[in-house]
Amino acid sequence: MPRFKFRLLYVLFIVALLATAPIWGKTSSSSAKDQPSSDSATAASDSDSSDTFKELTLFSDVLERTRADYVDPVTDDKLIEAAINGMLSSLDPHSGYLNKKNFQEMQTQTKGEFGGLGIEVTMEGGLVKVVSPIDGTPAANAGIQPNDLITHIDNKPVTELTLSEAVDRMRGPPGTKITLTIRRGGINGQPFDVSLTRAVIRIQSVRWEPKKDVAYIRITTFNEQTQIGLDKAMEEADKQIGADKLVGYVLDLRNNPGGLLEQAISVAGTFLEAGKEVVSTRGRHKEEDQSFPAKGGDRAHGKPMVVLINGGSASASEIVAGALQDYHRAILLGTKSFGKGSVQTIIPIDNAGAMRLTTARYYTPSGRSIQALGIEPDIAVQPAKLEEVAQSQSIHEADLRGALQNDTIKAGEAKDKDKDKAKAKPSAEDEDMDSGNVDDADKSNDKSGKKDQPFDYQLARAIDLIHGVHLFEVKATH
Repeated sequence: MPRFKFRLLYVLFIVALLATAPIWGKTSSSSAKDQPSSDSATAASDSDSSDTFKELTLFSDVLERTRADYVDPVTDDKLIEAAINGMLSSLDPHSGYLNKKNFQEMQTQTKGEFGGLGIEVTMEGGLVKVVSPIDGTPAANAGIQPNDLITHIDNKPVTELTLSEAVDRMRGPPGTKITLTIRRGGINGQPFDVSLTRAVIRIQSVRWEPKKDVAYIRITTFNEQTQIGLDKAMEEADKQIGADKLVGYVLDLRNNPGGLLEQAISVAGTFLEAGKEVVSTRGRHKEEDQSFPAKGGDRAHGKPMVVLINGGSASASEIVAGALQDYHRAILLGTKSFGKGSVQTIIPIDNAGAMRLTTARYYTPSGRSIQALGIEPDIAVQPAKLEEVAQSQSIHEADLRGALQNDTIKAGEAKDKDKDKAKAKPSAEDEDMDSGNVDDADKSNDKSGKKDQPFDYQLARAIDLIHGVHLFEVKATH
């Protein structure tokens, strides 16, 4: 038997011994009367251990034959890593093995900050294309613009790199230098070098903007910065819109794939009364089942709220949406969510990455599991485009010859109102087929290089709904 195979079998045999040690190590105080059942349990244990050893021997045989006879040389590390990952990924779509590099990348994503330049990039025609620089980062400060092409990183061509490798090269310790070669205006643009100094980049998972008297808050992922970003957004909304004028919130969780459970609990708790259960988890071991309450209290003070969801809203997003829906704190609008109702635990392995293992299912406050079902919105609204329909000029009572005057308004007020309507009517030059969302950000942004924002029908419906609920509440109090 080859030395490698003997050594591997020996290790696997020790593993099998350790796996059964708790059973074998028990001391029995049973009487002679109970001996047959004890012997039966021992026999069953021995049988299980024997079966396990046979399976491990099979694995050893396959591993040895593959490393010896596969068409190309392959390392033991690669084979064993693939075997471990295959074992975990066969359990469910969300369990798996993370090697050292993937584990570090996962930690970077959940922390929400890293050393780098602050640009969102993609790959196009073998070159790295800038999607957008992040405000306040070295890339934005250096004048890098959307659609710039990065051809070289520190004088090395990016055509020899994958997108992941290019991103790895642009990241690095804060304070270190890097030179990018840029072509602006397409591949035929004149190349020029930009020297930058890496800095700490914080991933902005929360963005917000005022939609007149409604605060629109978008959460793209749940990382360690999410609750901080939400707190900041709500503070700014109170200042810019005015706490008294702000009539409600739209929380956009569309295409949010999830993230950290603790952040989902915190975000949901921002809009719920303190002490209310946000989510509960139930696993294989009943003693480890948990319930997570909201803390702090409703910072929105009960103002109307709409949550936008779609098929890309998963995991932590569904926890937030489910809790707000169960307590009737928000109206869910959009399309059915993804339906991921399981919790993954990251289990580090010394010097070998980590396991991502599904350890529990989660349940909304009403006790429902959305696993493979998703969350149904209260109001189903599909993405859509609006088109204005031309209407012929209509005639009103006031246009008729000899029409009686309205005796409840003063003379001249009717004419003033007609003038105001004429002023409010947009001219042909001002009309925009996407103007259904009257609260869109200023579209005159050619100087920034950004494209016009496409009309968001679901968001427009959400804002209308907020106004409707607010109007109803105001009327109900009078």
